[in-house]
Amino acid sequence: MAACSLAAMSHDAATLESFVKRYLDTVAGGSAADVAALYADDATLEDPVGSGEVHIGRQAIEGFYKNMEAAGSIGTELLQFRPGGHEAAFLFAITIAGAMRIEPMEVMTFDAEGNITSMKAYWSAADITQL
Repeated sequence: MAACSLAAMSHDAATLESFVKRYLDTVAGGSAADVAALYADDATLEDPVGSGEVHIGRQAIEGFYKNMEAAGSIGTELLQFRPGGHEAAFLFAITIAGAMRIEPMEVMTFDAEGNITSMKAYWSAADITQL
């Protein structure tokens, strides 16, 4: 039974990549509320992993993205993408206010409707370049 429900939740690679690109485009051009709307109501976000803080629920996730929104203009670029079932791992670059570039690796899970159910971002100071 579990195998059937897992297969039912799987997305093909192109669909997963479209979800990731939608997320990156929204981070670059949308508001914190727009980005939070891509998440399921009870989603979790940990950025960076190991920071000790996990944001739970759409409202908390919107608060996380408000901090980025306040930083100024944002650009994103997908560098690598790996699909798997209902999850995707991807490396991307985010440029903030033309002054800083960060290259995090993120792992996201998606529900059947394409909402993000969890996001974990892996990065450290070594992944930041001052421009």
